[in-house]
Amino acid sequence: MNLNKVFLIGRITANPEIRKTPSGQSVTNFTVATNRVWTNKDGSKQQETEFHNVVVWGRQAEIANQFLNKGSIVFIEGRLKTRNWQNKEGITRYVTEIICERLQLGPRPVNQNSSYKNFEVINSQELNNNEFQNIDPIQDNGIPVIDLEEEKSEEDLPF
Repeated sequence: MNLNKVFLIGRITANPEIRKTPSGQSVTNFTVATNRVWTNKDGSKQQETEFHNVVVWGRQAEIANQFLNKGSIVFIEGRLKTRNWQNKEGITRYVTEIICERLQLGPRPVNQNSSYKNFEVINSQELNNNEFQNIDPIQDNGIPVIDLEEEKSEEDLPF
């Protein structure tokens, strides 16, 4: 059995860019930044940021372009795809992208002085029936609660 599945929660690094293919299909590209924070053996806090290229097709591309802005929190579910091409100098270049299959918009202010809206879920299989599905409101501070296991160190490994 094979599996190619990606789940990301991060922030958009720049406003999405939408284009149309010659056949008229919409495609949007953007980058999502994710952070990893841990404590090293010396007890000092460490942090690293990864940047992920995301490609969204069809109606989801139009929605992403309309509702996502630089700094927006987004949940992406998709698959990895690596493509290659030759640049002007004839050197083969490679890029690995996440092809988005499901997009969940994070909290965003209704207006400048109010609290945040509910999450909106956009699923490619459900677009025809339900473009948006409301989920329970998030906490007052506007940041979704993500229950992750504590970061493990090498000393915690049983072998």
